[in-house]
Amino acid sequence: MGTDAVLRARLDEIFAARDRTQMAPTIAAFLEVLAEHPDDPAVLYEVGGSYDTDGQEETALDYYQRAMAAGLEGRWLRQCYLQYGSTLRNLGRFDESLTVFDEGLALFPESESLGLFRALTLHAAGRPSAALGVVLTVIADRFPTAEVQRYEAALRGNAAYLVSLDTDGAEGASDRS
Repeated sequence: MGTDAVLRARLDEIFAARDRTQMAPTIAAFLEVLAEHPDDPAVLYEVGGSYDTDGQEETALDYYQRAMAAGLEGRWLRQCYLQYGSTLRNLGRFDESLTVFDEGLALFPESESLGLFRALTLHAAGRPSAALGVVLTVIADRFPTAEVQRYEAALRGNAAYLVSLDTDGAEGASDRS
């Protein structure tokens, strides 16, 4: 289910005009569009994002879930996974956050940002070694500079070791994001 180009342009215009310190006008504008397109996944996602930016995380979660259930696709779905997982982390719901990031990474394994924000959840959950291990793995996987390639085996070995320090048995392969 895709959002038409005219609607997408309207959403992008509202987003571009937002003031992160004064989100009420942005929320109102997105809610107006939502009244016209109540089931559009992109609109639901943007409403959720505006509430999230405003610090209304609990409200944002519902919109993120609805957007995903309504068929959000492509980069918007990837961004929704990131924002949804981050919001759960901010609410202290670390296990749920990790599940969302793992689902997102299963669909978008090439996404550095999903892996890096997953590491933030591990850190917030009191697993700093695993978090650093994930970051090192993302670097080894996605940033193949000459220096990274030269030390790739050492990076991966250290990453695996760090992940093992914080692994509670439930993480397994997902820490190799």
